[in-house]
Amino acid sequence: MTLFLIGAGLFLPATVMGQAETSARSASEPEERPAILVTAPRLSRSLQDTPAAVSAVTRDQIQQGQQGLQLDESLVIVPGLFLQNHNNFAQGQRIASRGFGARSPFGIRGIHVRVDGIPYTLPDGQAQVDAIDLDSAERIEVIRGPASVLYGNAAGGVIDVSTEDGSQRRNTADIGLQGGSDGYRKLSASQGGEHGRWTHNISVSALDFEGQRDQSEVEKRLFNGRVGYQIDDHRTLSALVNILDMPLAEDPGGLTLDEVEDDRDQAAPMSAMLDAGQEVEQQLVGLHYQDRDAGGGDFNLRAFASWRDFEQQLPFPGSSRIRYDRFYYGGGADYRRGLQLWGRPTTVMVGTEVGRQEDDRSRFAVNTDREITARTGDEQQDATSTGVFALADMNVHDRLTLSTGVRHDWVRLSIDDRFLADGVDNSGSRTFREWTGSLGALYRLAPDHSLYANVATAFETPTFTEFARPDGQGGFNSDVEPQKAISRELGIRGYLSMGLEYDLSLFRIDVDDELLPFEAIDGRTYYQNAGQTSRQGGELALDWYMTPSWRWHSALTLASYRFEDFETDSDDYSGLRMPGLPRHQWNNRLTWSGRGYRFASIEGLYSGDFYADNANTVEVDSSWVMNLRAGTGWQLGSDRTLKVHAGIRNLLEEEYYANVRINANGGRYYEPAPGLTFHGGVELAF
Repeated sequence: MTLFLIGAGLFLPATVMGQAETSARSASEPEERPAILVTAPRLSRSLQDTPAAVSAVTRDQIQQGQQGLQLDESLVIVPGLFLQNHNNFAQGQRIASRGFGARSPFGIRGIHVRVDGIPYTLPDGQAQVDAIDLDSAERIEVIRGPASVLYGNAAGGVIDVSTEDGSQRRNTADIGLQGGSDGYRKLSASQGGEHGRWTHNISVSALDFEGQRDQSEVEKRLFNGRVGYQIDDHRTLSALVNILDMPLAEDPGGLTLDEVEDDRDQAAPMSAMLDAGQEVEQQLVGLHYQDRDAGGGDFNLRAFASWRDFEQQLPFPGSSRIRYDRFYYGGGADYRRGLQLWGRPTTVMVGTEVGRQEDDRSRFAVNTDREITARTGDEQQDATSTGVFALADMNVHDRLTLSTGVRHDWVRLSIDDRFLADGVDNSGSRTFREWTGSLGALYRLAPDHSLYANVATAFETPTFTEFARPDGQGGFNSDVEPQKAISRELGIRGYLSMGLEYDLSLFRIDVDDELLPFEAIDGRTYYQNAGQTSRQGGELALDWYMTPSWRWHSALTLASYRFEDFETDSDDYSGLRMPGLPRHQWNNRLTWSGRGYRFASIEGLYSGDFYADNANTVEVDSSWVMNLRAGTGWQLGSDRTLKVHAGIRNLLEEEYYANVRINANGGRYYEPAPGLTFHGGVELAF
């Protein structure tokens, strides 16, 4: 029997999207279904005993025939997610989970991101995913709803990535080369294995991509390394190093509808004129100590430090050149053990986390000749977060499990304004103290079927970017406050003897003071609070082994996202749909696995229509996108293999948008997606 470790989360419905493709099971033999343990990073339990909104994607689904450019390649089979911006590396991947994260015009907000136990979400709530190495990713786990009781600030959803540590490799190495449309080139290599008590894995890649649109070229170099040491039967020590060098990531900007109709591949005029884009360098180191027999329990201790140098030219003249040097560090500790509480088997966990973010930021005015004409900002932005939490599972009887959790977070944001040429010192600070909690119950209807219900609360502070003042001055916008949410959920999941796993969940989430973007006439994005919003709907995930060779994944999302109470000085948006979120999504993937390394996979991705503005006057049409991948391989002697693969994205040449900029100024909402594109690659392992 194969055992899989999938991580993540607590108190929301769970589906595991992938056991290894190479272990296809017969639909007539349900007893061969792999046992699944839901474990890191918090409480561990079997999947059938977990009231958790977890979807997990395994190594083959992440890497088999994929380019490894963005997370959306792997996460399309997860319900509840809306994924945008596959092609704009300057703005970064945009991900929304049950509506959380949709507001961000670039990068990720409202979703907690972790990689190998290290939080990529900063203390102020923003996250970057440009340094995630998908070439070495073994598993991606998703919590599809609020989880502040687990991770604190900005945990409307959770994405948890685990990379290879070398323990599953036999001192092997591989080299891969990819190429494709629009000047796509990627070279990758890795090596890993075990040596006595030591394990290691090293992965490097170099990406050069011109892109289909003008002003969309990217150059990216990435290193990810892990090393581990087995101290004894119970204790381990591991370290990781991640290095990102992205000297070029151009930004083609948003187009108007007339510009799209004239030429979908053009860049926005100001983006080309100003050479909009960014440069990034980042280094991260981390340590993890684990003792699986500490006082009869499991003890984990983590520490990390990261340095990021960043420069960006925004696609408008004026105060549009940004630079910062960031130092981000922190750590955490947790302890878990089983005990008897009131005579019932109970698992408890207690833990604490701390993070510190120090940004040395500058801003400059740039004219249409790309010349810096003045300094417009100079400030030190510091954020500190601390959290303490306690979680518990109690088996009330053989069929009923109760789960609960409580957490307290303290977040302090401060700004030291060093730009005094305007005669105003806008230094200041904001401090937030928040309690969150959750309560869940799971009832075993049968050995392979579980019913669950839960309620959870969450909070999210504005980031430094979202605290920016619309008058252009430094300091904090005093009109912007944190948003708070309460989530209720009911679901059922299980396994049918015909080889079909299912996960059906119904949810409602009410949010007070929802943070929303708007683009001012100067081209900058600012934020405001809506009064109340609601999210409600259902998600269905299916994973069906139709035969030992054929497997079908389906992810259906039907949801409503609305302003319940939202009035500004001039408009009333109450009752309207929230922008940037389709009500309907239906993604399907059909995969054939043959002997050896042969495979073929076709995807059909449907996204319903949605609005690009608060007033619901700019509608974005629905789309159907088809992708195709196939590959094969050969064994070259006893220790060498050669694999080849090829793929087509947007097989039917659907005209849709890779990204839509919410509430954009001047009608520049649209970033067109490429038409039909090809990619292919070869990989030698030895």
